[in-house]
Amino acid sequence: MSIRPSSNPSAPVFRVDKFVVPADALPAFIEQVRRTQQALGVLPGCRQNLVLTQTGGPGEFNVVTLVEWANTQAIAAATAAMQQKYAEEGFDPSAFMRGLGVRADLGLYNHA
Repeated sequence: MSIRPSSNPSAPVFRVDKFVVPADALPAFIEQVRRTQQALGVLPGCRQNLVLTQTGGPGEFNVVTLVEWANTQAIAAATAAMQQKYAEEGFDPSAFMRGLGVRADLGLYNHA
């Protein structure tokens, strides 16, 4: 995912990922998301790191993650660090989600 610079390079950047996770895959998916959350939470520039599950409403996404980064440099460094971690572990997030039947909508956001 490319990181488009904002007009203010020191502005926070939010990574918001929404997932449709089949009920039978939810425990394995949440376990992996928690491992990722722990790894991200110790990286420089991570201000907020949430994993949310849907408890009501008509939306199709039943898991949402939100990570607030201090700025574009912090999220770029975190992206590189996680890519290296996954490569060392032999973990392919896309293949993992496909295997569980998870659909994802991933994005970067700035304050409106």
